[in-house]
Amino acid sequence: MSKVIAQIECFRFIERGTLEINGKPDLRLQMQDDYTLRWRDVYNFDNEMQMLTAIEDIDYAKWLTNQPCYIRDDD
Repeated sequence: MSKVIAQIECFRFIERGTLEINGKPDLRLQMQDDYTLRWRDVYNFDNEMQMLTAIEDIDYAKWLTNQPCYIRDDD
């Protein structure tokens, strides 16, 4: 069973139980499929700090999923 931590733009941050190896939370980043509307895992976070950083900085989540990010304005 998954627990949704946050949902921002096209991303969903979830906790899916604990890891057997070390007992730490199994934290994942998901994106919704445009066609089926089902959520799919696109990134497994190394730790809680990495997930919190992606929640605070959505461009970081985009960077993790190979989407255009950190676009600057050249005005």
